[in-house]
Amino acid sequence: MSDIENLERDLLAKITAAETGAALEDVRVAALGKKGVVSERMKTLGKMSPEERKEMGPALNGLKSRIADAIEAKKTELEEAALNARLASEKIDVTLPIRPEPKGKIHPVSQVTEEIIAIFSAMGFDVAEGPDIEDDFHNFTALNFPPDHPAREMHDTFFFEPKEDGSRMLLRTHTSPVQIRTMMSQKPPIRIIIPGRTFRCDSDQTHTPMFHQVEGLVIDKETHMGHLKGTLEAFVKTFFEISDVKTRFRPHFFPFTEPSAEMDVQYERVGNEVRFGQGDKWMEILGCGMVHPNVLRNCGLDPDEYQGFAWGMGVDRLAMLKYGIPDLRDFFAADARWLEHYGFDAADQPSLWAGLSK
Repeated sequence: MSDIENLERDLLAKITAAETGAALEDVRVAALGKKGVVSERMKTLGKMSPEERKEMGPALNGLKSRIADAIEAKKTELEEAALNARLASEKIDVTLPIRPEPKGKIHPVSQVTEEIIAIFSAMGFDVAEGPDIEDDFHNFTALNFPPDHPAREMHDTFFFEPKEDGSRMLLRTHTSPVQIRTMMSQKPPIRIIIPGRTFRCDSDQTHTPMFHQVEGLVIDKETHMGHLKGTLEAFVKTFFEISDVKTRFRPHFFPFTEPSAEMDVQYERVGNEVRFGQGDKWMEILGCGMVHPNVLRNCGLDPDEYQGFAWGMGVDRLAMLKYGIPDLRDFFAADARWLEHYGFDAADQPSLWAGLSK
């Protein structure tokens, strides 16, 4: 019996010394596993005489039971210690002051751009993008600008230094070059909108050297002016969230569309507030028209087979009209107080089902 007592004393010491679950598992396997020391002792019972088995059987079973109970008790102790250590490390000091509310705001230009994208995406338009730095062909020539057009002059366009061959790159004056790139790389039907930055030499209360546009382009075999008017009227009603807004289209001239038009929205001014859908005044908000046959030819499309329409609108001006912002220059002044007043919460993601404006 002294041998069993010594074995039990040794195993209990190892169980007590185990500091981790893995170490305790090693002790369990060494004692009670298939080849463990207690299990090996149990296997010897079959070779003993009845008298020896009568004495050693209860002793070994008792040893096995006590060792198993000790291991289970140690396991519970280790788990409780681990839980207490985790709770101590993850506790929160409720006496600390609360964190300040986040102060970041979404810029009105970003918000309005997302509103416009949400509206036209619901109509089935894809979003296309292109480079800010363009060449003369994509920015002017392919869009049917004549060689002596005023827009090519330095007073309207930011040109880079001439290359060795005399050609000059430029900062794009509109997002229309993306229309050209799309028509030259994709086969109709095409239905895209193009949000992006544009650059012109101009600066006052309603103009800045860098501003934002969203243009649209539809090319297929059956599109006509009625589709253009219906698309833009639906956009205006959704964007300004006024079901009874009235619009009109006036003849105009653009090199890249024929016929061309400007779209006006009915409004009245009450104090500093602009109210759409009422009054007797009209405000121009965008230019549009049917894509000029020369533009289609420049892009490798047959104008006898394909036709389409395009439009361009200023994001900054639409933001000013919708949210009552008086001066365009403040958009780029980096004034935190201005952004706190006119900005939007990061969670205010525009969607048609939840509403564009929060």
